[in-house]
Amino acid sequence: MNTAKQPKRLRLSPEEREKQIVQEAIRFFAEVGFDGQTRELAKRLGVTQPLLYRYFPTKQDLIDRVYEEVYLTRWKPIWEDWIKDRTQPLPDRLKRFYHEYYPVIVNYEWMRIFFQAGMRNVGFNRRYLKLVREHIFLPLCAEMRHEFGLPGTNKLPVSDAELELYWGLHGSIIYDGIRKYIYGLDVPPDVSPTIDAKIDAFIGGLKPILQRVLASAA
Repeated sequence: MNTAKQPKRLRLSPEEREKQIVQEAIRFFAEVGFDGQTRELAKRLGVTQPLLYRYFPTKQDLIDRVYEEVYLTRWKPIWEDWIKDRTQPLPDRLKRFYHEYYPVIVNYEWMRIFFQAGMRNVGFNRRYLKLVREHIFLPLCAEMRHEFGLPGTNKLPVSDAELELYWGLHGSIIYDGIRKYIYGLDVPPDVSPTIDAKIDAFIGGLKPILQRVLASAA
């Protein structure tokens, strides 16, 4: 007869257990996508599925909590202040923002979950991109117009065509993350020079294009 004592299962406080579930759910959804079953997640955690539902009554509740943890808690409101800070040259403001923003989003969990959510129409992609649009791109539209001496956004509303210019810059910068975490390709270990070059090239050629876009909108 085996009389060896079995190790006691560590008892966690409700707060610690919830945090454990959320962190494992982030890894789980990043790896297998949102079609992954909560039964399998509970197995990975070493808990029962009823215990999982005690903390998150539905799978959507858990997905919403993952969104909050991965996307909202990592968002820094001060980024918008940096974009608006006219004591600094505009290229420096953009570089400061993207140098800090890049490592926040270009990592395995952020990129994989974002694309998994988009393919399964989970819905939080639109919520997050609305956040980017309202707190980064719209302020940037006003700052770019001021930089080039063009009519302010209070005189001429921002158009979709104008916003597309900034979506283009944004997409070109985060594309390294797509190459690495979605396509499995190698990217340079230090992307800072590339970020700077993309911003310089964008601003350097932007004025005549922005003038045409605003003229068309007017």
